Amino acid sequence: MKKDCYVYPAIFTYEDDGISVEFPDLPGCLTCADTTEEAIKMAKEALGLHLYGIEEENETLPVASNIRDLSLEKNQIPILIDIEF
Repeated sequence: MKKDCYVYPAIFTYEDDGISVEFPDLPGCLTCADTTEEAIKMAKEALGLHLYGIEEENETLPVASNIRDLSLEKNQIPILIDIEF
């Protein structure tokens, strides 16, 4: 069943050369940026495009993980990213 709004946890990894963003529930959904604000914007865009592709292929969207269950490194933070269709 399609919804109007989706929320998935993203892991922001902070390195000296920027921020990489990955979605643990969505393999291949990756992006990067130089600032946190830009990383959030890019994450929303990546999430939207990725979910659109899954829906276009009539595949089932994965269930989002609980943000509390994520395993993180010292330089990582979890952020919930939402997208509306």
